[in-house]
Amino acid sequence: MLRLIKDLESDRVERTVSSTNTDKFAEAICAFANDMPQHRLPGYLFIGVRDDGEPSGLAVTDQLLQNLAAIRSDGNVQPLPTMNVQRLPTSGGDVAVVEVLPSDLPPVRYKGRIWIRVGPRRAIASEAEERVLAERRVALARTWDARPCREATLDDLALDLFAVGYRSFAVAPEVIEENNRSLTEQLAALRFYDLKLGGPTNAAILLFGKDSLSFVPGAYVQYVRYAGTSRADEPVRDRRFSGDLLSVLRGLDQLAEDVAEARPTAAEGLAERTIYDYPPRALHELFVNAVIHRNYEGSSSPVLVNHFDDRLEVLSPGGLFGDLTPEQFPRGTAYRNPVLAEAAKTLGFVNRYGRGIAIAQSELARNESPVVTFELGSNYFTATVPRRR
Repeated sequence: MLRLIKDLESDRVERTVSSTNTDKFAEAICAFANDMPQHRLPGYLFIGVRDDGEPSGLAVTDQLLQNLAAIRSDGNVQPLPTMNVQRLPTSGGDVAVVEVLPSDLPPVRYKGRIWIRVGPRRAIASEAEERVLAERRVALARTWDARPCREATLDDLALDLFAVGYRSFAVAPEVIEENNRSLTEQLAALRFYDLKLGGPTNAAILLFGKDSLSFVPGAYVQYVRYAGTSRADEPVRDRRFSGDLLSVLRGLDQLAEDVAEARPTAAEGLAERTIYDYPPRALHELFVNAVIHRNYEGSSSPVLVNHFDDRLEVLSPGGLFGDLTPEQFPRGTAYRNPVLAEAAKTLGFVNRYGRGIAIAQSELARNESPVVTFELGSNYFTATVPRRR
């Protein structure tokens, strides 16, 4: 790494003396993640280094390292980059290092623009370069949502949902304005179409499918209200949420408001404040997590929301994903469906990555409710929210 600091800037190295230019940092991270030269090796952003390769004397504080790490989770770089941040001591002083691994899901965007490295400089990808990155993803994609839905064709998508309801939020306005790309190329650039195999991805079917259940039978949410404290009691109300993902998430937000049961309570002096059986913001976070992070592959089970007299349970198919262990949960993150997670952020259902459970717990504490508890099985995940008395 010390050799890279001293070496000339290249398509794997960028140096800067600035410690506050977040846009510059994020553009560099985006470009390294796209790995246009296809080195399949990490790229390095060195902060606190002059053009001649000498340290500038920057004070590399814990706050600076935290700010750099936060670029990964703030949702402006899509999909989530894989990166490491560290302080590197050198003979001339400390340097902040951001190591960025090539993405399995190119093209990667920062604020709707695709950045790449062209030798020692950054540039916005041309249409031809964007296509190369999209085609490269076929061999790299490892997650279910990024893989093609082999039975589906373009005719199975409601394309107006993409053009009107999604593209304008995901792609920078000037990119859309000068767009000469075909519709399939636009879809492919956002991980919704496989150019080589000529069909939509599983994520596209969930987001824009005319009949997503015909391809993914478990892609719905079932809500049941029971007249008691167990599933043996009589069901008194039920609702089913299905269709495109945006409609499902909007329906679940309405469900969160419907079951919240707001009521006034006395506060200090003569004031009143509103409390809830279940804070709607907490339910929003748990519902979104259940839909986005569930296992869809080979599963016909829906997400279940069981509402009892004393609690609400959210049961999601699929256990913890990847190398995330019960000991690391809920602090660690591993994304079973990164394209769906990106879509939830793009559509405004997620503010930042990896904070849903923390926000839910905070909202429950604000409501003076008991904390949400979790049961982690090998093929299911249950969140239980006690009712506030």
